[in-house]
Amino acid sequence: MRVLAYFPNVVLISAFLGLGIGTMRAGKALRLWLWPASLALVTTATLVMHQIAFTSQNISEFLWLLYLDIPNAPVVEDVRIPIVVTFVLTALSFVVLGQIVGERLQDFNRMGIPLAGYIADLAGSLIGVIGFALASFCGTFPVTWFGIILVLGAILAASRSKTALLVHAIAAIAILSAIGITERTLIYSPYYAIRTRSLGPGRGTDILVNGSFHQYAAPIRRDDPGTNDYDIMVRQIYPIPYRFLPSHPRSVLVLGAGTGNDVAVALDQGAEHIDAVEIDPAIISLGKALHPDHPYSSPRANVFNTDARSFLRNTTGHYDLIVFGTLDSQTRLSALSNVRLDNFVYTIDCMRMARQRLAPDGGMALYFFIKNDRIRDKISAMLTSTFGQPPIVFTGFHALFSDVFLAGPAWGRVTAPRALVRQSVDIPTDDWPYLYLDSRKISAFYVSVSLIFLGIAAVMIALLAPEMRSAPLKHFDAEMFLFGAAFLLLETKLVTQMNLLWGSTWITSAVVFASILLTILIGTILMQFWTMPFRLAGAGLVIALLGTYAVPTAWLLARTPAVRLGLSILFAGGPIFFASICFALLFRERQDTNLAFGWNLAGAVIGGLVELVAIVVGLRSLALIALAAYLASFVAKYVRDDRHPQLR
Repeated sequence: MRVLAYFPNVVLISAFLGLGIGTMRAGKALRLWLWPASLALVTTATLVMHQIAFTSQNISEFLWLLYLDIPNAPVVEDVRIPIVVTFVLTALSFVVLGQIVGERLQDFNRMGIPLAGYIADLAGSLIGVIGFALASFCGTFPVTWFGIILVLGAILAASRSKTALLVHAIAAIAILSAIGITERTLIYSPYYAIRTRSLGPGRGTDILVNGSFHQYAAPIRRDDPGTNDYDIMVRQIYPIPYRFLPSHPRSVLVLGAGTGNDVAVALDQGAEHIDAVEIDPAIISLGKALHPDHPYSSPRANVFNTDARSFLRNTTGHYDLIVFGTLDSQTRLSALSNVRLDNFVYTIDCMRMARQRLAPDGGMALYFFIKNDRIRDKISAMLTSTFGQPPIVFTGFHALFSDVFLAGPAWGRVTAPRALVRQSVDIPTDDWPYLYLDSRKISAFYVSVSLIFLGIAAVMIALLAPEMRSAPLKHFDAEMFLFGAAFLLLETKLVTQMNLLWGSTWITSAVVFASILLTILIGTILMQFWTMPFRLAGAGLVIALLGTYAVPTAWLLARTPAVRLGLSILFAGGPIFFASICFALLFRERQDTNLAFGWNLAGAVIGGLVELVAIVVGLRSLALIALAAYLASFVAKYVRDDRHPQLR
């Protein structure tokens, strides 16, 4: 369901909700067969909704939803439907797993070693992250992911009863069969589900990602045979920057090189040296194999599989022309963030970094497919602020992209239409990297979805955890709840900033997630041997959080990787370490560890929703919101200790 590519944190938040409810149910009758049944329901719902074109004309954030793979599908004018259905079904699919976790936590607590159970949970999470990173590296398909998960589930079922194992086996066969039979994807890259569509002899190949049109590997050289009007038009649009350059560029940098169209044009225009940067390794492979002009086989072209910001930061070269291909992404940076994969490319900080890599008389060309005038205004404002002059804009092509922006000294004397720069535009920055949002406000769409999620969460807790319905205040654990909310906010901020520091590639995301889990694991293990006073750990957490807020991300952008690594460890590791110590101290005090963990996960649900506040205040301010939640939890602990001194 391609809508979820823009909202993957829906799955994450609903998983926390389901796990939290499950841990609260520890001690109730465990019906293990409900887990494979819920997975079968999720699979069925996904296959059904995949055949529907969900869209919206009123959403505040631009979504690229072109349903080329289901041209005759019924159209539903509301993207909230698949989002809400996914939220409910995903939460349900985690309840049984959460109940198993809750029961195991109770077992460890009865043995007098509550932290040992939490350590096992963290270790399993770390192994899961590493395992999925390996699966991404190998380009595996969903049938492999589900196969591994269902085999592990079979081990759980076998330990319970033969009946549970039989039901699990039947459901597993049905799920894997449905996924395998309906599979239409050619390649699963770490970012997209990719398909290709050849347009016939002498023509190029369409690249579809998540069912939507993404790229066209076109025969684009001037001497390629003209097979149709569309290909001829494409060949006229791509060379626009070269027509206005005073001379042929010696060196060209292409950011978002894709399957190679921009590289093919640069070669055709006589560029002597081309650096091509593309984040998706599968797209590069398709370009090498399928592009009719074979631009990546030229000795003048060097291909780099990394993200644009990382390359700009680390390169020492200067270029006569820097081309920003259509980098607009159709997926999020990670399930923890509402930042898209390409958001840090379209910020004024990135434009200024690119200007530093231009030769004295160089120029920048930016291609973009624009359906929203606000996006055009933001790009124009960024380029004007960077170069001190409005960019030249060519519009109205509607073939692969609609606008071509030219900025920089190379085009300073060119007489051509320039952008009309509006003063009321919110210019994207690294702290507010939201090119696709209209303004700094949470829209009615996000408010409505958040309220629906809160309502669903309240109903599910009341229905599935009966003791919460009868006496919710008695069982409510404010400290653990606030810690859950604060930690997800902190993790969101740090994951996003670490991707900015090290590159927004899937490898970086995997390493960052694994590092966070490892830091928590180390801190919790240390608590087994030495108990840090809570006040000391709390003070360390407050100081570290203030540090992550006060220190600009730019200060950490050391060119030497070893120095940048050390700064990153201090920047991200400090608050994570002290937060894990505080959590371990609180968790060890709990009599009902399953309820404590459940409320902690429920708090994470709220933290995932509060993360939207970054749309208004920026990413850095998430540290202050997290700090406020931590301080509130400290107050709750102080009140509890004052009322029950025997629990200190």
